[in-house]
Amino acid sequence: MFKRKRRYSSEEFERRGTELYETNIRALVEEANLGRLCLIDIESGEYALGDEGHVAAQVLINKNPDAQIWCKRIGYVASTGHGCRPARDKK
Repeated sequence: MFKRKRRYSSEEFERRGTELYETNIRALVEEANLGRLCLIDIESGEYALGDEGHVAAQVLINKNPDAQIWCKRIGYVASTGHGCRPARDKK
């Protein structure tokens, strides 16, 4: 079984994912997909949407087994919450 290894620091991973989402993807997906997950390969810019992260991740892994995948819940500041509702993005 192939095991992907992270090639970037946490800060660089977050920076690349956020930049790709904000500049290339957000305007295309946000309105119709609020609350869904957007997973992005931070090296290729390819992305997949889904209600379950592992399903969307598999789409990216099928294209590139070594994908460096970053996740964002569309319209929210965090992809998961603990004990309460996740906070929405402020516009």
